Amino acid sequence: MFVDREQELSFLNSVLTRSQPGPAQLILLYGRRRVGKTVLARHWAESAGLPTTYWAAEPEPAALQRRKLYARMLDVTMTQAPLFESWADLWTAFARMLGGERHVLILDEIPYAAEADPAFLSSIQHAWDQQFKESKLVLLLSGSHVHTMETLLARGSPLFGRFTGQWHLQPLEYSALSYFVPKWNNDERVALYAIVGGVPAYLEWLKPDLSLVDNIRDVILSPGGLFLAEPELLLYDEVREPRMYRAVLQAIGNGAHTLDDIANGTLIGKTHLSSYLARLQELGFVERRLPVSIPPSKQFKSRMGRYHLTDAFLRFYFRFIAPQRDELGFHSDAVLEVIKKHLRGFVGNTAFEQLSRQWVARMSQKRQFPFHIQHVGSHWSREVQVDVVGINWQDKAILLGECKWGKDVVSRETVVELIQSKTPRVLRTLPDAGNKWSVHYAFFSRGGLTSAAARLAQEYQAALVDLPRLDQDMRN
Repeated sequence: MFVDREQELSFLNSVLTRSQPGPAQLILLYGRRRVGKTVLARHWAESAGLPTTYWAAEPEPAALQRRKLYARMLDVTMTQAPLFESWADLWTAFARMLGGERHVLILDEIPYAAEADPAFLSSIQHAWDQQFKESKLVLLLSGSHVHTMETLLARGSPLFGRFTGQWHLQPLEYSALSYFVPKWNNDERVALYAIVGGVPAYLEWLKPDLSLVDNIRDVILSPGGLFLAEPELLLYDEVREPRMYRAVLQAIGNGAHTLDDIANGTLIGKTHLSSYLARLQELGFVERRLPVSIPPSKQFKSRMGRYHLTDAFLRFYFRFIAPQRDELGFHSDAVLEVIKKHLRGFVGNTAFEQLSRQWVARMSQKRQFPFHIQHVGSHWSREVQVDVVGINWQDKAILLGECKWGKDVVSRETVVELIQSKTPRVLRTLPDAGNKWSVHYAFFSRGGLTSAAARLAQEYQAALVDLPRLDQDMRN
């Protein structure tokens, strides 16, 4: 299924009409596995109606890679394609084949080609400079090893300064989930967003005619299924010591978010642990978060950082599945019961808070608040934690938001606590102890607010966002 991606298609289509620096274009498209790079590139090329060659490198000898690629260029079987001693010879032959014609060449999973032959990237550089730069070729390089792909943009890379466009493909937004599970209600969609996020492949693995719980039981927890194999596949494809990295991910998934807690959970010394965490951050599996209420000038030196898993399914897997992996196949119903028992809290602490922060950012773009919000995140300290915080340092304005994913309506006491108790504690952490700062409020709830809570919140002109409103606004 191909949904959304309007911005990405607009970018790729603009490539075809550019006249600068010339008709030839060298584009970099990258993103994590399963995010839909191949589907996007091939859909775009097919829609463009231009002659297209698509080739995905595999972990095999370079000579075999060259033969398979040229077979694609000729549209013949591999045994009919000639052998090339070097990539330079192949590019020369391809340049002759092109002549002056417009052509789209998509080279996918190029890190495999670079691993098989270190001269691969240099050969593209020389071919681009000497043969393709003045042609009508649109060359799109794609790959899933995000850090490796980003190094192609860095100084020192053979292709540095030659790309005419680049796009880091992200998972789909929450609004796209309704295309994959059109019969599900908004509660189930938010829970699904907590479990698999917006990764297209994961969404396609589901059975839309089944309920969320049935999908967890029959699809996600299925022994030998795609979901259970995914975390190990991601790790083994990216790192050399997967067991150590797995231990770090497991510790964070179990609730260890500080360096000390992760070290205690893994029994890895802090010196080595820092290198593992740095690598996981490079891969996009882990992020270090800071309270958004820390001034930008002090964030670099702050010791308030907490480590979180960025990928929704990895969060779900290491929270629920990995600790009970041995029980699957024998007592899978017991595993499901544990998930059902704790899923509400998991969804509330992950997807619901994440969507609430996204809602604040989106509404600020639409100028729905009295001030422009520069940064959105959360606040924590030894004294207080606030789920949603939006801030403007120049205007000295802050928005504080509370999130409640329980089925019960939010009481007046919750509103009082945020306004009278939490607010002064947050303000004390701001420059000048929060003097002359304007404070605004928002309450996000699954079940709504009591009439007394709503009246008090409205006295402070707070935004009241229940689940139907959040779902509708995020899908629009």
